[in-house]
Amino acid sequence: MRPGDVLASRYRLTVLLHDRNGGRFWRAHDLVLARDVALHLIPQDDPRGPLLEEAARRSATVQDPRLLRVLDSNSIDGLHYVVNEWGEGVSLNNLVADEPLSPVRAAWLVAEVAAMVAAGHDAGIAHGRLVPENVLLDTTGAVKVIGFAVDAALHGLPPGRTTADLTDLGGLLYAALTGRWAGVSESAVPAAPLEHGRPLRPRQVRAGVPRLLDGMCESLLGGGTRFTSATEIAEALTDYVGDPTIVAEAEAHRLRTGAVPAHRPGSGDTDATGALAAVPAVPSAADPASAEPEETMLVDVLLEDEPADDVERTQVAAFDDVDDAVVADPDWHTPSDVAPAPPPPFEEPPERPLFAPDPPEGRLRRLPPPTADDRGYWPFGSTGELPAVAIAEPAEHGDETPGRNWMRVGLVLLALLVLLPVAYVVAGLLQNDGDTSTGSASDGPSAGAVVTGVTATAFDPPPGDGEEHDSEAKLAVDGDPATAWTTSGYDQNFGPGGLKPGVGLVLDLGSSRSVTSVEVTVAGGPTTVQLLAAGETLPQTADGLEKAATGDGSGTITLTPESAVDSRYVVLWLTAVPQVDGEFRGSIAAVEVRA
Repeated sequence: MRPGDVLASRYRLTVLLHDRNGGRFWRAHDLVLARDVALHLIPQDDPRGPLLEEAARRSATVQDPRLLRVLDSNSIDGLHYVVNEWGEGVSLNNLVADEPLSPVRAAWLVAEVAAMVAAGHDAGIAHGRLVPENVLLDTTGAVKVIGFAVDAALHGLPPGRTTADLTDLGGLLYAALTGRWAGVSESAVPAAPLEHGRPLRPRQVRAGVPRLLDGMCESLLGGGTRFTSATEIAEALTDYVGDPTIVAEAEAHRLRTGAVPAHRPGSGDTDATGALAAVPAVPSAADPASAEPEETMLVDVLLEDEPADDVERTQVAAFDDVDDAVVADPDWHTPSDVAPAPPPPFEEPPERPLFAPDPPEGRLRRLPPPTADDRGYWPFGSTGELPAVAIAEPAEHGDETPGRNWMRVGLVLLALLVLLPVAYVVAGLLQNDGDTSTGSASDGPSAGAVVTGVTATAFDPPPGDGEEHDSEAKLAVDGDPATAWTTSGYDQNFGPGGLKPGVGLVLDLGSSRSVTSVEVTVAGGPTTVQLLAAGETLPQTADGLEKAATGDGSGTITLTPESAVDSRYVVLWLTAVPQVDGEFRGSIAAVEVRA
């Protein structure tokens, strides 16, 4: 197919936008409805054909104004095609190419995407590949989601990737705040910097990221359980933004006018800090033709100081009328083009002599201290000079050595400084002679006794397949460090960049116990382990489990909760494992539970 060809007697191909892996993405023109459309083409015998056809059918059932809908899907002349609405605007990967978005713009944009994805999840349909390239800010200032279910099928991904959608929503927020990508789906946006196999928090990548948004990214990308649905993510971001309609109107005003965001003198605000909209020049009262009373001016007012409750906010104020008081405010009117006059030149300081002049009589005179009889002493009376008197000569004291008294005082102080520590040590030794015990209650709480009879089973909840060498799980609790339970081998590590958040072992303590610590002996290299409390019920998923402690390292890792955890079932959850022989594989050789 070439530009100008007509597909299915209706769609004229205009521009080839993408050609990869046997699939082509065209901009085309619908000759029937006279509008531009997006067109995906793959060979009819392509193995992705059934996935693509099913994805198009499911995507067409989702109704949301933020979705670029599927309009048509069919096979003809050995080709299978899917037709979507065409959207004009800038994708998120291009928006953050030069600099990240402001916190409010980032939260508003991702809240819109999350609300759209929530509508799909409610219908039982996942996007499957929620990357910055599939998020569009169109020319009206509205957020549009591209390739819902269809793009995942074109990349050979299975349907129903709702968990990946939630992680990728965290990746979209991370990308909007930092310009780096930390989601699980593949994107052309530069990858987020990693530390111990995990992406750095947004506040470590870019200064000024609010703690609320930083915590959301950490929860969504770090395997946390704070958010379990796209609806919860959308609601949390909307609560942070406030009224999203005002931000949307500001974004539309920005795109409509193409003006530079407002700059308030002394505040240091620039476009990089995320002013939501430009402030048009205030119309002069003497020029009615320049006034625009019909248009609302949207101004981004950024807080200069961090609030006491450490929750950063950005307020957007709307002004329908401009009065004289606003014009009189020097922060609001346009800066003058007339340069101010230069300051006057500095006066030359008077010359000062290098040395002070000699006194008239050749000897320095000193004034005596004032007394009650000195009625003329300033500032109580006249400011006339008092008579000067000669400085008294020191009296003779025979052969007494100067400073001898001070030397005596110094020696006494030195002796005290030496004797006091010695006395303190001797008193401590005498006190310890009467105490023959080797420890006391003040040494800290008891470590607890070793729990016996512990059994272990492999734990690989969805999206895992449940097969994680369960028959070897007993080797981790057999008391022999020479034997070990080992996970399957993976091409990628666990966490946001891997296929699953982690795997582990479920330990059955036989009955509910107050667990004070768990010692885990790992093999193969540095490993990150979390201790999760499951209560009285055998867990089926890691979501919702209480995280009691976390540890990492090689050899023996001690997991100690801040307070004893009452539970029958506890989970050793591996979130990062070493690379062994080209594969990522974890191994637990011994486990000791104390309660």
